[in-house]
Amino acid sequence: MESIKGCVENIIFRNPDNGYTVFEMVCGGEEIVCVGNFSILNEGEVVEAEGEYAEHPVYGTQFAVSRLEECEPEDEISMERYLGSGAIKGVGAALAARIVRRFKKETFRIMEEEPERLAEVKGISERKAMEISGQVAEKRDLRHAMIFLQKYGISLNLSMKIYKTYQQDIYRIIKENPYQLADDIQGVGFKIADEIASKVGIRADSDFRIQSGILYGLLQGASEGHTCLLEKELTEKTAMLLGIEPFLIEKHYMDLAIAKKIFVKGSYIYSASYYYMEASVADMLRKLDLQYDAPERLTEERIRKLGEQGNMEPDEMQMLAVRRAAGNGVVIVTGGPGTGKTTTINLMIRYFESEGLEIALGAPTGRAAKRMSETTGYEARTIHRMLELNGSLDGNAGFARNADFPLEADVVIIDEMSMVDIHLMHALLKAVAPGTRLILVGDVNQLPSVGPGCVLKDMIESDAFPVVKLNKIFRQAAKSDIILNAHKINRGESVTLDNQSMDFFFLKRYEADAVIGVTIQLIAQKLPKFVDASPFDIQVLTPMKKGLLGVERLNLILQQYLNPKTKEKREKECKGRIFREGDKVMQTRNNYQLEWEIRSKYGMVLERGLGIFNGDMGIVREINEYANTMTVEFDEARVTEYSLKNLEELDLAYAVTIHKSQGSEYPAVVIPLLSGPKMLMNRNLLYTAVTRARKCVTLVGDEAVFEAMIQNEKSQKRNCGLCEEIKKGKQ
Repeated sequence: MESIKGCVENIIFRNPDNGYTVFEMVCGGEEIVCVGNFSILNEGEVVEAEGEYAEHPVYGTQFAVSRLEECEPEDEISMERYLGSGAIKGVGAALAARIVRRFKKETFRIMEEEPERLAEVKGISERKAMEISGQVAEKRDLRHAMIFLQKYGISLNLSMKIYKTYQQDIYRIIKENPYQLADDIQGVGFKIADEIASKVGIRADSDFRIQSGILYGLLQGASEGHTCLLEKELTEKTAMLLGIEPFLIEKHYMDLAIAKKIFVKGSYIYSASYYYMEASVADMLRKLDLQYDAPERLTEERIRKLGEQGNMEPDEMQMLAVRRAAGNGVVIVTGGPGTGKTTTINLMIRYFESEGLEIALGAPTGRAAKRMSETTGYEARTIHRMLELNGSLDGNAGFARNADFPLEADVVIIDEMSMVDIHLMHALLKAVAPGTRLILVGDVNQLPSVGPGCVLKDMIESDAFPVVKLNKIFRQAAKSDIILNAHKINRGESVTLDNQSMDFFFLKRYEADAVIGVTIQLIAQKLPKFVDASPFDIQVLTPMKKGLLGVERLNLILQQYLNPKTKEKREKECKGRIFREGDKVMQTRNNYQLEWEIRSKYGMVLERGLGIFNGDMGIVREINEYANTMTVEFDEARVTEYSLKNLEELDLAYAVTIHKSQGSEYPAVVIPLLSGPKMLMNRNLLYTAVTRARKCVTLVGDEAVFEAMIQNEKSQKRNCGLCEEIKKGKQ
């Protein structure tokens, strides 16, 4: 191991994600190229490096640094070089020369101990003198903090967040209660905090660890759709997570409740945020639930007349839905495919327009909003766009539309309500002023929202608002076996699999590779002509992420056949996945900070906005290695750019899980079906998959699995308290 000491002359390359740096060091008049991972490094600094010389096949001799330590500049040339390097804001080469000429070897001592004396130098005021001194001290403190945090395996970006949050308090917090990081800092979860705590030597049964573990258990519950957990279940979950006895956990519930971090309600425990969110949603719904003067006979006559003008013949339940919407502040319309939900929405729009009311249409996803626009002829937007997402500093959702700046509408109609979770419902209701009608339309038999809560189901079960259930399958819809079989599946009835249908097929295969082979043939050759669509419009829906017929394996295989490698297509590898120009991709988590643009065919920007969300699908349009970006065009023609260093949020989307397909509709879907976990392979999942297709459903696999799914009513029950909160307010 050798040691060299010198000045950082030039930083050639630096990766901000992992700190990998290539720099030139001037050592005894000789320039040495050094490489290594460093928390923070600036040109002009004097450093001592330990390491070994190595021969790079392309770049020649380099010094591979294993340890780097900052040194105080000892000679006047080094001092001047450091101060004039740009490391200190407001100090250039000329001013650095004047400072060192005035104070010589005492320069750094003066800056730290007598900073006011810097004002003796021409061009430095007393205020500027203190700013320079503060920067020198801050850079020293930051470097020491970075080195301290690196010991615990914390990434550079996270280390900077931690330092900015706590400054010099980091040493006390890390040593006393590193679990505080999980509470205060986005990106630090319980597991990171727990790793730090184990390295610091905090006991497994410490109060801080147990309380943080309880909150993490509730967070895990939220990721599974729950807004609360049974106390017994939470205790068992936390005990297993922490590796301690359950009795050590129970005594901490009272402390957390007193600190207002959790809320105990009977045998259920909530994180405080979800309890207050559900209570707030219930309260806002009650305030919207007003009665309006709409005489039944006159209203019905007007609806019939409007129906005739639009060549619509509403049935009794559709008439009832419009009447309820005319006379009530909150109305729910639910029904399966082909039962006339779209016709009902169109009748409502015509009725409220005839009343001179302003109408806003929304849906949870871009695809659902686009379909709503197409079927109504009116602009529909995603709920996020409707609320004017503006992001926030902590990376969470922030909306311009809220209680202080509500939506400018007299009637708000939301479609695909089964997808709306408690977070989005809370944000929406804050922007709907009392006196505005709220009409919620959806299929309660679809899978629940990806996020926590079961808002539509809880609202219906509360029996607090008018609910109209559409159940008549209309004549045109009755010609479709997709719709007829979807209703059979929902009722638990067997489906005939004789392939005599024009839009519902079952191809029996019993080996995974045979299923995949048929799937490729269907997408690449047979279905595009049959449904008049491109292979990219046809969607493979599968129950699982992993396994022989899981999303991960299917996407790798389908990419090879549907978008093969060519010289003309640029590609980028990221964590074992290859993204190629022309690939079909999906956003896998909400990113409220991503900017998008909608452009004209001539490239002019028509609209800008923020936010790409979990489940949004798009096409890779360009990979630009010079700009280090990948351009993706999502639904609604939203174009956004990803850094090539940050593709973790994207996945290939030739195949997606049925859960991720919620709110979407495709010309044709292919559903591979072999064995899987019983809790997952249920009626609810199958019903959702089948109802995603507009023109054709093809199932490929084992008919016994298909039948077993129809008969399997079991699905995970969500623990939510919205229904009870609504009922409580009605008493």
